[in-house]
Amino acid sequence: MPQPLSDIAIARQTKLLPIEAIGAKLGIPADALYRYGPHKAKLGLDYIKTLSEKRDSKLILVTAISPTPAGEGKTTTTIGLGDALTRLGKKTVICLREPSLGPCFGMKGGATGGGYAQMMPMDEINLHFTGDFHAMTSANNLLAAMIDNHIYWGNALGIDPAKIAFRRVMDMNDRALRQIVVGLGNNGQTREDGFDITVASEVMAIFCLARSLADLEERLGRIIVGRNSKKAAITAKELQAASAMTALLRDAFQPNLVQTIEHTPVLVHGGPFANIAHGCNSLIATETALKLGDFIVTEAGFGADLGAEKFFDIKCRQSGLRPAAAVVVATVRALKMHGGVAKGDLGRENVAAVTAGLGNLLRHVENVKKFGVPVVVAINHFTSDSDAEIEVISRACAELGVTAHVCRHWAEGGKGAEDLARDVIALANGGRADFKPLYDNAMPLAEKMRTVAREIYRAKDIDLAPVAARKLEQYEVEGFGAFPVCMAKTQYSFSSDPDVRGAPEGFMLPVRDVRLSAGAGFVVALCGEIVTMPGLPREPAAHRIHVDQHGLIEGLF
Repeated sequence: MPQPLSDIAIARQTKLLPIEAIGAKLGIPADALYRYGPHKAKLGLDYIKTLSEKRDSKLILVTAISPTPAGEGKTTTTIGLGDALTRLGKKTVICLREPSLGPCFGMKGGATGGGYAQMMPMDEINLHFTGDFHAMTSANNLLAAMIDNHIYWGNALGIDPAKIAFRRVMDMNDRALRQIVVGLGNNGQTREDGFDITVASEVMAIFCLARSLADLEERLGRIIVGRNSKKAAITAKELQAASAMTALLRDAFQPNLVQTIEHTPVLVHGGPFANIAHGCNSLIATETALKLGDFIVTEAGFGADLGAEKFFDIKCRQSGLRPAAAVVVATVRALKMHGGVAKGDLGRENVAAVTAGLGNLLRHVENVKKFGVPVVVAINHFTSDSDAEIEVISRACAELGVTAHVCRHWAEGGKGAEDLARDVIALANGGRADFKPLYDNAMPLAEKMRTVAREIYRAKDIDLAPVAARKLEQYEVEGFGAFPVCMAKTQYSFSSDPDVRGAPEGFMLPVRDVRLSAGAGFVVALCGEIVTMPGLPREPAAHRIHVDQHGLIEGLF
């Protein structure tokens, strides 16, 4: 086996195919692609409309255990599985979210996979890509500007400045902008405001759930920007903002086509946060892929308690998607952390710690099964993993009737995930999937939250704050009671406490507030402290990112 190089070294030694050749693998004509350089393109909406009569293919979801500082490699595994399916002769399309600049310059440094399981061109995808996030930022901030402008010029709608719910956004981590004051210097109504990161915007959530430009505009118009003195909702449509916002998003709404190192086609489009929103790539990209390939591999953000649950209960519920199989990704290192081992000690064999941390993996597997989706486990391999540690995981999964596959796609590319791919093919073709959401639309909103808390997190109950309870009552009176719920909590734990790893149970889940995302079509439950504008860490990835003497970007990984 060749010694693996750094991610960026591997990327640079890869010879990419022209993007027209990648499209041709799926039968996409060259004139349906709008080029952004030689290796990335947008797929025209007129061409997408011609696919409507084609039969849908098999949809595979990749999810993971609760994240730890040790890393799980969900995107890497998604890409490795896609490449493995291609190697086995399946026409495969991978569907992923676009990276956000905030995490790229903050903790992550990049989000395009790793090793020999990467999508390319990695530097361009991680940075400005095709400008989609800039368009969403502009559309969001146009609406924010029109709110304050409407108040400045007489406030005919009677918007109460203290009840404005729509915030400005930017695609960068900047904690100093979480709370600000606008309108100083006689430039409008002075009021408190703040910034969220772009991926936490309702515009992003709407973008990723809309099926067409008309649907996008209608959903944007439903955004509730605030309320008047009588607590009646004021919408973006009433501000006459939705049409102009759609114009800003028109080109961005076309899915982006790129490729993996092994030239498997990838549709990369949209990128909502998986705690404050639903954490999946755009619906239009997923549905387009289902018309183009035999097997479609997508991922949902963070662990299965957040990303997978929302993929099933929000995205699949709203769209009618029916996944054929799911993959839960774990690493020996991460399970050791869930078992109480410090990050600095993860390189040593510790079967007892793996055993102690297994509860986290097994619970995620059990949860996916609750949706009627057959599941397989991918052990993302590290060189420090011992046979004894892997055997503990395999044996525990077998007791649940699930196979665990050791995957070496980081070091070997698609070849290292072929066993996983064969199992996925068998599960998807076996007719075992009987997908169903966790709860019914008719269930009251508070009961939907309680159901997720009990069934997925294993909480004893929810602790619903009075202000949240009053808002839920109002939302149901206003006709939003049939909406699914989007549980916003820490990604690091089943509980609301990020320091509680493993598989806690019997705790109370605090729901301190709720927010209505009327355009996206869900109600957000804020469980514990959730930050919608991250800050940079003490040593941000930005310290390592630079342009070398040849004009090449270094430091992304």
